[in-house]
Amino acid sequence: MAKVFPDSQGPVLDPFVSLEKETFTIWMKSLVCQTNGCTVFDSNGDIVYRIDNYDRKCSSKVYLMDLRGRVLVTIRRKRLLQIVGCWYGYRWNPDAGEEKPWFQVKTYGRLICTGSFACQVTVGFDKYWVVKLGSKQAFRIVNIDREVIAEVKQKQLSSGISLGDDVLTLVVEPHIDHSLIMAIVTVYGLINYKL
Repeated sequence: MAKVFPDSQGPVLDPFVSLEKETFTIWMKSLVCQTNGCTVFDSNGDIVYRIDNYDRKCSSKVYLMDLRGRVLVTIRRKRLLQIVGCWYGYRWNPDAGEEKPWFQVKTYGRLICTGSFACQVTVGFDKYWVVKLGSKQAFRIVNIDREVIAEVKQKQLSSGISLGDDVLTLVVEPHIDHSLIMAIVTVYGLINYKL
């Protein structure tokens, strides 16, 4: 009699999480004419994410999409008073009735002294912070233990030549959801670049 074995498949990996450090290039321009946004390339030069804001500059609702235009995350802004801004990220689910936020980003106005922290990010029970570095474009995303999980800085060629203020490098550590990091980077871009 033949033995029956279960179909042994490898673990199903999240397409937005990798086992190795990933490097992306962010171009703070939209590929679509007459829109605001940015385009994200992987290390092979393929487009992996895009943000196209069709309504108006610095809209209160922005979509993080993949190359084909499939919405991955909806980002909405809510203002609390005039000094605190709050952004909510929702994973895209066209069948969802009542949406629950996937993450929340709180920003603070200049009246509140927060040191190098630009934003606080809450994802469920996890907390992260966006830490400003020397220039407007450079920042890190750190976890509660202050370990860097992602870093954005101005892109430079191997010769040391900078490509301009609108071309950035994003490095994401292993086992971190790229779509979450891109959504946080998008919020930071909305605050600083007015996408």
